[in-house]
Amino acid sequence: MARNKLSSRGLMAPAEGKYCDGAGLWLAKSDQKNGKWFLRITVHGKRREMGLGPWPAVSLAEARDKADAARRELREGRDPIRERQKRRVEAQRNLHLFRDIAHDAFEARRAELRGGGKAGRWFSPLELHVLPRLGHVPVSDITQIDLRDCLAPIWHTKSETARKALTRTSICLEHAAALGIDVDLQAAKKARALLGKSNAIARNIPSLPWQEVPAFYGSLDDGSVTHLALRLLILTGVRSKPLRFLREEDLENEVWVIPAEQVKGRKNATSDFRVPLSTEALSVIAEARRHARDGYLFPSLRKGVISDATMSRLMERRGMEARPHGFRSSLRVWLAEATDASHEVAETMLGHIVGSAVERAYLRTDFLEQRRVLLERWASHLTLGSNSPVQLVGT
Repeated sequence: MARNKLSSRGLMAPAEGKYCDGAGLWLAKSDQKNGKWFLRITVHGKRREMGLGPWPAVSLAEARDKADAARRELREGRDPIRERQKRRVEAQRNLHLFRDIAHDAFEARRAELRGGGKAGRWFSPLELHVLPRLGHVPVSDITQIDLRDCLAPIWHTKSETARKALTRTSICLEHAAALGIDVDLQAAKKARALLGKSNAIARNIPSLPWQEVPAFYGSLDDGSVTHLALRLLILTGVRSKPLRFLREEDLENEVWVIPAEQVKGRKNATSDFRVPLSTEALSVIAEARRHARDGYLFPSLRKGVISDATMSRLMERRGMEARPHGFRSSLRVWLAEATDASHEVAETMLGHIVGSAVERAYLRTDFLEQRRVLLERWASHLTLGSNSPVQLVGT
């Protein structure tokens, strides 16, 4: 079969059309200045066309070399097209793309995360703000400049999210280093220096002064799921999520047992968090049982459970700045200003972990009975509006 029919100079003259160089090598020109090379081959009895790249970026000599290499593989009984695909996959695998390293790092840490990371909160800052731009970059090529350019648009507007994204990128780089990949472990730190100090102002969630909470509590009187959920939230000082997902089996002998994975800051805890229930709280729960569905005491109108936004919108519609989470602050300030509860008891009331690991190893108590007394007094304040100080013995 005749070969080398074409010449580099001759290729510049012909316009649109297909031109054969011989032995199955063709140039298909879309116009006088653009085209693409392809090789016609027969693989396992089937005729196929193998692209060899665009012309003139791929010269005639280079196209001939590629065609020769494909013909050699064909003579050896291999499929040149499939072999090329294998090489591309292997090359990509050897690049250790940041996307793959990030997923691998996440899987390695999944057991440490609350709820096994099912909510995706650990990974989402990377997924939303880093991977779209750097996911296809080899992890060994990532520099502080890349990270700066990636996070600069949100560094001052979404500072907490940007901080988490940078911290988790650093964890991914450490993971890559542990795999034996040559990476710049200081890239995240240097990127932080380039980004500078964020000018975002941290704002606490608005809350009601504890003196004003009884009036709001008293207004929640229509017996709806939303009103009852807010009442129990205020009475117990818990966060929204465990309250919204409260199930009948979580209630044991006037104690609400919250699974450790539902309590923020207790991802490595080996025991659940117990919440003593005041008489008023038990009354609210009894009323909430009328609405129970699928085992949940606070179901939504359609399916699942009531949302945090539902409670927030109720307060928003009333023209209030305060939000449901702020009632934890109301309770904490009441404990500080209207009682002589110790720091340990008051912090435990909110589910906070108090003291060092060594201190907790010896002080093995959750102050359940002291907290029960406090929550009964808090309930009295809410229902009677009493401002009188609470004196506790042994706290």
